[in-house]
Amino acid sequence: MRDLAVERIPVRIDRAGLNPLADLGLLAEYRRLLNRIRPAAYLGYTIKPNVYGCYAAASLGIPSIPNVSGLGTAFIRNGPLQHIVTALYRIAFRRTPVVFFQNEEDGDLFLRRGIVRPRQGRVIPGSGVDLERFAPAPLSARSPTFLMVGRVLRDKGVMEFIEAARALRSESSGMQFQLLGPLDEGNRSAIRPAELESWVAEGVVEYLGTSDDVRPAIAASTAVVLPSYREGLPRSLLEAGAMARPLIATDVPGCRQVVEHEVNGFLCAVRDPVSLTAAMRRMAELPEGERLAMGQAARRKVQEEFGEEQVICAYLDVLADLEGANRGLDVRSQ
Repeated sequence: MRDLAVERIPVRIDRAGLNPLADLGLLAEYRRLLNRIRPAAYLGYTIKPNVYGCYAAASLGIPSIPNVSGLGTAFIRNGPLQHIVTALYRIAFRRTPVVFFQNEEDGDLFLRRGIVRPRQGRVIPGSGVDLERFAPAPLSARSPTFLMVGRVLRDKGVMEFIEAARALRSESSGMQFQLLGPLDEGNRSAIRPAELESWVAEGVVEYLGTSDDVRPAIAASTAVVLPSYREGLPRSLLEAGAMARPLIATDVPGCRQVVEHEVNGFLCAVRDPVSLTAAMRRMAELPEGERLAMGQAARRKVQEEFGEEQVICAYLDVLADLEGANRGLDVRSQ
């Protein structure tokens, strides 16, 4: 950011907190900063920056372009929180010219619930992938290795991954199972550290911790697995696909936009460790040539549909429209 002369201003956010006073404080902080900066537009993503950032921007006459990068626990689990979040979104997006979604199903859900208007929502290919940085890597000749990349949460399907690993280890000692990603103890679906440690001690899974560069772990894997309950557009699958790795994921919004069953990987049933086990077993038993072909198909799909330049162009198009609209207003006011 410094190399690009971008000013970075940290804003403290209690991501999982439900304290209304803390959220009012966040709203006030957004408003203070936006009033000082007076940007041409406010770009937000994830729930609280989308909601409170858009509120603050609207109060100052600043256009907002929120990005709904996933629906999160509030929409995965029905309950009062879902109704609260729906109401907050509906008010926050009332004055936004465009709302970006990372898959059509999330956009359709928001449209049915009256959170966005017809033609207000637009779908973009996630956050995009740098296709040069995430280049194809040759498949390793080692024993089948299944890698799951993501936060260590129940909603990401970690429990199903562990159950599948345990079942497959009982069938063959040659397979390896790895988990790469942070413990997110503030999240309502977090896995406790002691529980993770017990899986490692049992020998079910190897925990790789966290990393600023996931490429070596992906390159060392046979396939990348994501048994999530719902996604926006999972970056872990996009990066793995860009590196020509076959994919295994649940047949849910976000995942099925990336994984074409029996083309670049396998889809399995959500919250179903038996279905996941079967998909992983099938991947392990594939001839090397078929796994290689799946990986190549994954790379092609990411190249054709999910390059980061497509995301950048989508934002630039909206910003250009806003600039044109503002220029028209200036002319008419004269």
